[in-house]
Amino acid sequence: MIGDREIMIKEKVVSPFVKTLVNSNALDKIEDNMMPLKRLMAYYRCAIMEVETKFNVLNEEFSLEYDRNPIETIKTRLKSTESIVRRNFPLTVDSIEANLNDIAGVRVVCSFLEDIYLLADCLLQQDDVKLIQVKDYIKNPKPNGYRSLHLIIEIPIFLKDEKKDMRVEVQLRTIAMDFWASLDHKLSYKKDIPEEEAKLLRQELLECAQISADLDVRMGEIKNRIVNKENT
Repeated sequence: MIGDREIMIKEKVVSPFVKTLVNSNALDKIEDNMMPLKRLMAYYRCAIMEVETKFNVLNEEFSLEYDRNPIETIKTRLKSTESIVRRNFPLTVDSIEANLNDIAGVRVVCSFLEDIYLLADCLLQQDDVKLIQVKDYIKNPKPNGYRSLHLIIEIPIFLKDEKKDMRVEVQLRTIAMDFWASLDHKLSYKKDIPEEEAKLLRQELLECAQISADLDVRMGEIKNRIVNKENT
């Protein structure tokens, strides 16, 4: 017969081992279930690189042909798992691919307004780029004043044994649009502002958005005047 003291000793020795074993098995199962999602995220990263490369090539070509770069910066982002979960869709590969078009994002910041449509046309003319959706918030700004050209495109990525079509959200905007959107995004997270004051601030931001739009038009006109002078 085993005494109480011996039982306590055995429990102290066995319990941590059992707990470790159970936790390890649980973690392995979670890891196995997460692997398809990790693979999908890797595919989206590859799609981002493909699109970014396309814009870098276009920028280089315009630099050679017209002696100027229409692209100021290219920013990329991949939505986090937390952001995906908040969208309230099942966390499965099929669900994500079917319901979410903005997992992979590429933002192209251009020098001038006309560069946005020029680059968009050049991108969409490429035979491996399929246009899924267009949202032109430049011609039709959002109520808060947000302006940008959004494209949902589908491009192929070439893997070891297969080709896979992936969707990417492309945003094209000017420096002024990007500046306004960045500040608006930061200010939108400010809380505890009285409703009346918040209303006034939204109106001021809307007015700033119009000033930003006017600036884009004027800078474009100045650029065209300079180009025309150079060509005469």
